[in-house]
Amino acid sequence: MGCSYSGLNALYDAVNGGGDVWINDNRFRIVRQLGEGGLAYVYLVKEVRAEGAAAAAGEGGGKKFKDPTHVSDDGTYAMKKVLIQNNEQLELVRQEIHVSSMFRHPNLLPLLDHAIIAVKGGQQVSWKYEAYLLFPIHLDGTLLDHAKTMKAKKEFFSTIFVLQIFRQLCAGLKHMHDFDPPYAHNDVKPGNILITHRKGLSPLAILMDFGSAGPAKREIRSHSEALQLQEWAAAHCTATFRAPELWDCLSHADIDERTDIWSLGCTLYAIMYGESPFEYVLGESEGNLQLAILNAQIKWPPGPDPPYPEQLHQFVTWMLQPQVALRPYVGDVLVHVDKLITKFSA
Repeated sequence: MGCSYSGLNALYDAVNGGGDVWINDNRFRIVRQLGEGGLAYVYLVKEVRAEGAAAAAGEGGGKKFKDPTHVSDDGTYAMKKVLIQNNEQLELVRQEIHVSSMFRHPNLLPLLDHAIIAVKGGQQVSWKYEAYLLFPIHLDGTLLDHAKTMKAKKEFFSTIFVLQIFRQLCAGLKHMHDFDPPYAHNDVKPGNILITHRKGLSPLAILMDFGSAGPAKREIRSHSEALQLQEWAAAHCTATFRAPELWDCLSHADIDERTDIWSLGCTLYAIMYGESPFEYVLGESEGNLQLAILNAQIKWPPGPDPPYPEQLHQFVTWMLQPQVALRPYVGDVLVHVDKLITKFSA
């Protein structure tokens, strides 16, 4: 995986988020914090480019990235910093780096570079390592940001916009599901989808955050294995987008990539209505989220005028089949979304 533990390769020499970071042979200055969650922080960084012969020759920065196709023209990137407190967390970050490095697809966020360094312990430091992951920058926000804005204004995306965004998610997931063995993202949701506006084109949708991703197929052959899977899912898969088989797993079950299809169905609903189809349960005094998901109890709120076509509702319902055997694969979903795009583009 190429993770480096040398402080010479990734040096964080500032307090409270300022200063410069070295990731292998590239130096970056922190501009501002973009977000945080748990022990992870995301920063906007700008590459500090040397004023030497390379610059005079007009060479771009990031020349030593493993994948030079995403070099930024203005030297700005997104950097994720993870504080690692124990070996279990270290292994999770290594897995995220490994999985993020596997995929090359326009609708999947690429990992450009990474490094892990050991940190000297002290009274003010409770973590053992710091990981730095470098990504292309997308400053137009997530699909969740856009959906919240639309919901607050009581506005709705057009049918064709919904389908165009959704198709890109399907294309990115298909790339993962077509691996041998297939990989599942395991946390598909609007908050993990970046939206980038493009002049004269429909917005670009990019699936990110592979911290929960891994081989899709799991053979469950005992009650203890079923409980372990449910515990893992509770920690790694967002509840309102989590497939039924991850809530209530049988002692003899074959889990596959169609857990992502359930999350896709929830995400399509969320693009249309601004939230998961099971979000309503959280606002009910006696609501039971697990029961609503296991029984696919979907409620259709008031929508745009004119309303979304019934074919979109049927599309969501098709993906939200509680029985895995009845749920489509992503290739089937792509075929159907292309038919709907053709129909509603006319």
